[in-house]
Amino acid sequence: MLLLRCQLEQSTQEVPCTLWAVMGKLQSKLKYSTYKYRPDGIREERIQTKAFQDYSPAHVDPVSVVAALNSDICVSGGKDKTVVAYNWKTGSVVKRLKGHEREITKIACIPKSSQFFSASRDRTVMMWDLHGSLQPMQQLSGHAMVVTGLAVSPDSSQLCTGSRDNTLLLWDVETGQCVERASVSRNLVTHLCWVPREPYILQASEDKTIRLWDSRGLQVAHMFPTKQHIQTHCEVSVDGHKCISCSNGFEGEGCEATLWDLRQTRNRICEYKGHFQTVASCVFLPTSLALIPVIATSAHDSKVKIWNQNTGACLFTLSLDGSGPLTSLAVGDNTSLLCASFHRGVHLLRVDPSQGLELREVATF
Repeated sequence: MLLLRCQLEQSTQEVPCTLWAVMGKLQSKLKYSTYKYRPDGIREERIQTKAFQDYSPAHVDPVSVVAALNSDICVSGGKDKTVVAYNWKTGSVVKRLKGHEREITKIACIPKSSQFFSASRDRTVMMWDLHGSLQPMQQLSGHAMVVTGLAVSPDSSQLCTGSRDNTLLLWDVETGQCVERASVSRNLVTHLCWVPREPYILQASEDKTIRLWDSRGLQVAHMFPTKQHIQTHCEVSVDGHKCISCSNGFEGEGCEATLWDLRQTRNRICEYKGHFQTVASCVFLPTSLALIPVIATSAHDSKVKIWNQNTGACLFTLSLDGSGPLTSLAVGDNTSLLCASFHRGVHLLRVDPSQGLELREVATF
């Protein structure tokens, strides 16, 4: 019996099979995994199975935020206090920027431009130009605590910043001057985004509330019904008609995303439940991707999920095992997502609409 047991154990051991093709800094890896099933037999998630490209890391520490500057370049920041512009299609660093004294918390890009803003725990905001020098174009100081929100107006003339000091500041981008200031008690800002073609700014808060601000005078225009958990992130659809927010949580309590109507009723439309830890980021996916509107979420449970926006059904789950908490999610192009993580830098994910919106990891950097 002992001999038979040893033979069985030996036969079931996984045979290592790793293909290394060294091309400069590029290494092509082959990973093995299987589908996971729920007890009812429905396929729920897929771990990476195909070859993907593992580029040299853009950061040496956990990545806090990633944003798409254009269809080729993303900008990321993290605990290494560095802002990195990266071409995810070639796997090369375009520019590495250092100026902040503490962790980078948020990045906001100016549409159709080479310019972007970074915020930090050092309470400052810096403006950069990808085609400019290694020094910031501007440094904005006005908050008393860590800056946790950045939003650029649709016409790129104004920047709104938010902080854990309960304040929002409105800046003139050209002059770098603060033109408006507003404060709400216990309104610890977690995220900001500007509504397309409108003078409104959407804001998520640790007080479990989503607020809509009117930039004309920086007044609260609307408060959505208070949720049960801290709101960690918010995003507005391209048409400006809807927005989504997501919640913190633990062991499935909370951990959801919520779709809201930004038009007349401003009611809750749908909820998306399925993550087991804090949902850190949520995005609307391009309408060209599928026949139905879809959204994506990333969470501290190392999972990225794609959802049917209308029904709340989870269409696909990708588990990025070993990545640790997923901190930020951004749309790269019509089929690509960028996902920041604690332990494995930035992941490049590809959505395959021909395979039922299958999501797979194609590169890390």
